[in-house]
Amino acid sequence: MNRTIKEATVGRFHYDSHDQIRTHLADFIAAHNSARRLKSLSGLTPCEYVCKVWISEPDRFILNPIHQMPGLNT
Repeated sequence: MNRTIKEATVGRFHYDSHDQIRTHLADFIAAHNSARRLKSLSGLTPCEYVCKVWISEPDRFILNPIHQMPGLNT
C-alpha cells in the first residue's frame, strides 16, 4: 500500500507545500478506499453494496444513496 501511495502521489507530482501533498494524499486515500473491492461485501465496493441494498430494500433509506455518494458532481 505504501508503494502504491508513493507512486501515485510523490513519484508523479511536484508539490510546492506540505498542504498540497496532504490534500492530494487525503483525496487519493478516500478514492482508493471507496473503489476497493472487499471480500466481506462479496467482492463489491462499498458504493456498489449500498446501491444493491437500496434496490432490494428501499424502505431502509430516507434519501437516495446515489445522490449522497462523493464523486465528480460534488
